[in-house]
Amino acid sequence: MTRLGDSVARAGRLLAQDLSSDSAVEQLLTETTARRGLDLTDLSADEQAALIAARTVDVLPGVEQLAARIERRRSEGTGLRVKLGVDPTGSDMHLGHAVPVLTLSRFQRMGHEVVLIIGDFTAKIGDPSGRTAERPPLTDEDIAQNMATYKEQVRPFLDFEQVRFAQNSEWLGPYTFPELLGLLSQVPVSQLLQRDDFRTRLAEGSGLTMSELLYPVAQALDSVALESDVELGGADQLLNLQMGRKLMELRGQTPQLVVTNALIEGTDGTGAKMSKSKDNYVGLRSTAEDVFGKIMSIPDRLIEPYLKAWTEWSDEEVALALRRVAERDLHPMDLKKILAGEVVSVLFDVPSAMKARAGFVAQFSKKSFGDVGTLPTVDASVYGAEGVAAVLARVLEFVPSASAARRLAKQNALRVVVEAAEGQQTAVLSESDALRPLAEVVREKLAESGASGSVYLKAGRKLAEITGL
Repeated sequence: MTRLGDSVARAGRLLAQDLSSDSAVEQLLTETTARRGLDLTDLSADEQAALIAARTVDVLPGVEQLAARIERRRSEGTGLRVKLGVDPTGSDMHLGHAVPVLTLSRFQRMGHEVVLIIGDFTAKIGDPSGRTAERPPLTDEDIAQNMATYKEQVRPFLDFEQVRFAQNSEWLGPYTFPELLGLLSQVPVSQLLQRDDFRTRLAEGSGLTMSELLYPVAQALDSVALESDVELGGADQLLNLQMGRKLMELRGQTPQLVVTNALIEGTDGTGAKMSKSKDNYVGLRSTAEDVFGKIMSIPDRLIEPYLKAWTEWSDEEVALALRRVAERDLHPMDLKKILAGEVVSVLFDVPSAMKARAGFVAQFSKKSFGDVGTLPTVDASVYGAEGVAAVLARVLEFVPSASAARRLAKQNALRVVVEAAEGQQTAVLSESDALRPLAEVVREKLAESGASGSVYLKAGRKLAEITGL
C-alpha cells in the first residue's frame, strides 16, 4: 500500500467516530493535514494522473495522456515541468486563488518540477477572463508592491525550497515587434474571438483593447519560453491555456497538457464567484478565528465543493462523511466545523484550528440543554435496572438495536452529561458501561465527578434527560 493509502485507511477509521467530539476531530485534522507534506512519488503514473483529475475540471487532451507524459518523463529520469502563472494585480489573495496553488502542490509532492510565474509583464495588460470591462492599468510600482506580499500568502501551500520562480518580463520584455508580427500571422483572429466574454463585451458596446485581445498570446509565450509539460489555471482561463498548446505546436514543441480548476462559489451562497468585490471571500491573511467563522457561515450545500477544493480528503472520504449526514448519523454543523478546521489548519496549524473551533463553540454554539425545549426523558426509578444500551434501543428508540448502542460507545459517542449553573461536565461511557444497568452507571459517573445538577444521556447528537435518580 502507498503512503497515501495508509493515510486514507487511518482517516477512514477516524471518520467513523463521533465527529462532534473535539478529540476525534483533532485526530482527524492531524491525519489529513499531515498529507500536505506527504511524499507522493510512490504513486504510479496512472494513480498520479487520477489524483490530479479527481480535483480538477479539465485535463486536456485527457487523463490517459497525462499519465503517459508522466511515464515518459520518468523513463527519461525527470519529472513533468508544471507551470502556474499569477498576475500580481492585487495585494490580497483569497481562498479562491489558492485552488490551483493546491494542485501545484500536489504535482510538487509527486516529484515534478513546479514553476510559479509572476506575471509582472502581463499584469500591465490584466487577464480579461470573465471581465465585463477593461481593467485599470497597473504601474511598475503597483506590481512591485503586490508581488511583495504574494509569495508570503501562498507560502502555506508550497515547499518554496523546491519551487522555481520566474517573471515573464524576462522573455516578454525583449520580444521585438517583427517577432510579434511573425507570430500573430499564424494565429487566426477567430481563435482569439472565441471567448464568450469578448463577444459579449463587443455586442454590448463595451471597450475591448488590442492589449486584452493579445493577452492569451502573451500568456502562451510563457509556456513556449519554459517548454512546459502542464499548465494550470482556473476554468475561466481554458482558452488562454489552449493558446499555449497552439503556440508550442507552431514552435515545434510538444504541446503542454492543460489542467483547470473549478471557480469557487463565495461564502454568501448566492452563486457568485468568490471575490473581494462581492465581499464573499475568505482572505489568506485573515485571522484563524475569522477564517473559521466565515467557513461556518456557508450554506450546507457548499460543504462538499469546499471539502474538495481545500482539503486532501479522497473522494471516498468525502462520500463517507456526506453519507453519514444523509443518514442523520452526523450533523451538518459538525461536518462544517471539520471543514473550517481543515482550512484553518492549512493556513496556520492544527492547534490554531482547535482553538478557533473552541472559540466558535463558546461564542455561538454552546447552549444549556435546559433551553433546548422538550426532551425525551428516562425515569431511572422505572428503567434504572435495564442496561444503558437496552434503554437507548427499546425505551428511547435512539438506535435500532443494543449492538448499535455499543458501537456508539466504541466510538466515544455515548456520554452522561451533568449540567449546573456553572457549566457542563461530561463522562464518556465505555462499551462495557453500555451493558450495565442505567442507574448504576449514572450514579457511578456522578460520584466520580462530584457534580450535581440536571443529568442527560447523550448518544451521538441525540439527547434525553434522566430523572428519578
